[in-house]
This record gives sequence, C-alpha cells and structure tokens, in this order.
Amino acid sequence: MSSNTAIPAALDRNELINRAYEIGKNLLHSQEMQDYLVSRSRMQSDPVASTKVTSFNKLKELHEEVQRFGKYHPDYSRVSAEIRKEKRELEKLESISFFKKAENNLDELLYRVSRTIADAVSDKIKVPSNNPLYEMAGGCGGGCGTGGSCGCSTKKA
Repeated sequence: MSSNTAIPAALDRNELINRAYEIGKNLLHSQEMQDYLVSRSRMQSDPVASTKVTSFNKLKELHEEVQRFGKYHPDYSRVSAEIRKEKRELEKLESISFFKKAENNLDELLYRVSRTIADAVSDKIKVPSNNPLYEMAGGCGGGCGTGGSCGCSTKKA
C-alpha cells in the first residue's frame, strides 16, 4: 500500500450503533413500512377477517393436536383438509391478502438491508430469510447460527 493512500478512520462501536439506529428510522419511514401498517390496521378492523382469523386459530390448535399423532389420529384427514380450506378462504379476503403482500414486501426490504450489510463485511455471513427461494439458493431460513443440522450454507445474492 502506498503512503499516499488514506486509511479510513475506524468507527467506534457507539458510532456504528448510532448508524444502525438511523437505518432503523429510515426503515420506519419507508413505503414498505407504511403499506404494512395501513394494511395491518385495515385487516384488524375488518370484522369478517377477525372472525375468520379467530376460527382459523382454533382450528390450528386442533390441527397441532392431530399432528402429534400424524396420520394415525382418527381425525387427521378431516382436520388437515379443513385447515387447508380455511387457509384458502382467509387468503381470499382482500384485507388479508393486502396485508400478506405488504408483510412480504417489508420482509424483502429487511432481508435486502441485512444482506447488504452482511455482504459488506463478508460474503460468508448467513442472513436468515422467510423466503423459501432464498433458502433453496443456500441461505439459512431459521437462524441456526452454525450451518449444522439445518443444512444451511452461505447465501450469495
């Protein structure tokens, strides 16, 4: 390295944390976050959606009970079919479908910010994602931390 090349001064830990807070503030004011908050509010104030979500959550509890025994449970087929039907019905509701889209868009933004920061440090850093396409490409979908039993590997986007 030549003596004319300036080495940037190292940031102290507090400055890095402050910059992270600034990124967080920017995310709070992003269009994705605004869309998420509006669609969540709309979904929560939709009486049909509220009723269906409550019903779905009760069915989900029953499904979890049935899943403990798997196909050997006498109600396995019925409950599994019901939960799939209820989920499809939920996804047809406009307020819920808008919320899910906004949620996915916000998740994508958060993933891209995390991926950008991780890649700036090293392309070997794993960044968890809720997107199964990223997982198929080698990312970790669950924050295992080791890359061991979950079978994840480093993600290059």
